[in-house]
Amino acid sequence: MTQALHKSTHAPQGGITLASAMPWIISTVVLLVIPFVFTSNSAITIMNQMAITIIFALAYNMLLGQGGMLSFGHAVYMGVGGFMCVHVMNYVEDYSLPLPLPLLPVFGGLFGLGLATIVGSFSTRKAGTVFAMISLGVGELIAACSVIIVVFFGGEEGVSGDRTYGLPFFGVEFLHQIEVYYLIVFWLILSALLMYLFSRTPVGRMANAVRDNPERAEFLGYSARWVRFFSFCASGFFCGVAGGLFAINYEILTEENLNLVQSGSILLITFLGGVGFFFGPIIGAIVFTLLSTVLSLQTELWQLYVGALFLATVMYFPGGLAGVIMMHWPAFRLGNARMLVLPYIKTFIPCLIGILGTAALIEMIFHLRHGAVGDEEMTLFWTTFNVHAVLPWLIAIAITGAAFWLTRRNIPEVVDAWHRANSLPGAAT
Repeated sequence: MTQALHKSTHAPQGGITLASAMPWIISTVVLLVIPFVFTSNSAITIMNQMAITIIFALAYNMLLGQGGMLSFGHAVYMGVGGFMCVHVMNYVEDYSLPLPLPLLPVFGGLFGLGLATIVGSFSTRKAGTVFAMISLGVGELIAACSVIIVVFFGGEEGVSGDRTYGLPFFGVEFLHQIEVYYLIVFWLILSALLMYLFSRTPVGRMANAVRDNPERAEFLGYSARWVRFFSFCASGFFCGVAGGLFAINYEILTEENLNLVQSGSILLITFLGGVGFFFGPIIGAIVFTLLSTVLSLQTELWQLYVGALFLATVMYFPGGLAGVIMMHWPAFRLGNARMLVLPYIKTFIPCLIGILGTAALIEMIFHLRHGAVGDEEMTLFWTTFNVHAVLPWLIAIAITGAAFWLTRRNIPEVVDAWHRANSLPGAAT
C-alpha cells in the first residue's frame, strides 16, 4: 500500500450545521410521508423502483462523476448482489436460519464488493478508454455466464425466492408493498448518507483530483491507481446493496439484471441527472423511472422520447438537469430570480406546447402507419379524433408551428433577463 493512502487532505472540515442537515431532514420527511399521498399499490411499486434506481445511480456516479471512470458493465455488480440475496433468502427458507430480511442487502453489498475487488485489481490500473473497454468485456462475460452457470444464475429463467418465509422483523412479515417501501427507504437514506460521507473523505476528494489531472496527483505523491481502486470497490458495494433491495422487492433475478442494456440505462440516468453534482443521479433516477413506468403505459414510443431527452441534455445541458438547476443559484443569491419568472413563462409554456404538438404528430404518424385495419380513431390528450381526416393534422401542425414561433420570438427576452438577473446591481443594464 502506498504512502499516499495514509495522507490526509487539508480541506476545511466544518461541523454539522442545520443548513447542511436540512436537505437530509426534508428528504427523510418526504420519503416517510409520500406513501400517505400516493396510496395505491402501483404508486408504491413505482416508488420502490425509483428508490432502488437512486442507490444504483449514486453508486455509479462514484465512478463516473467523482472518479472519471466510464463503465459500460456496472450492472453486473448490482446483478450478482441481487442473485446472492435471492440465494440467501432461499437458504433462510430451507434451513430456517435466524436472519431477518432487512439484513439481506448487506450480503448483496459484500458480494458486489468481492466481485469489484477482483475486477478492480486489474481494471483500475488505467482509466479512460482502457477502463471502459475492460468494463464492457467483464460485463458481457458475466452476462454470458448467467446462462452457463445455472447453479447460481438459474439459466434463462433466473432465480426466484419468497421474502415472506423469513422470520418476522419486530412483527413485520413484509407481506405488503408498503412494508417493503419503508425497508427500501431505510437503506436509501443510509446508503446515500454513506456515499456522501465517502465523497468527503480524503479518498473521495482525491478521486476528483485523479479524475481531473492524474499526472499531477501522482506528482504530489498520491497513487491514482489505488484511489480508483477504492472508489471502484465502494461503488461495487453499494451496487450490491441496490441489487439486494431489487431481490427483496421483486423476488426474482434474471439475465436482464446483468446485461448491457441495464448498464446503458444507468449511464443514461446518471448523465441525464448530471454527473457533476451529488444529487444529479437522484434527479435522473426519478425522471427516468417516471418515464419508463408512467409514460410507457401511455405510448409505445416512450423510448423515443427518452432518447430525445437524453440527446437534448447532452447537446444543450451537459451539466444535466442538476446543472440546469444550479445555473440559477447565482441569480437566487443576488435576489434577482424574480426577473426570470415572466420571461420563462412567456417562453417555456409555448415551448412545452410545441414539444407536445411534435409528440402528437409523431403519435399520429405511428397510428396511421401501424394501426389495425379499420382502426381510424385514436385518443390523444383526452381527445378522440379520426386520424385519417385532414382537420386534426392541420390543427396539430398549426399549433406546433405557432408555439415554436412564439418560443423563438421570446428567446431574446429570456437572454436579456438572464444577463440582468446574474449581474451585480451596479453592473446591471
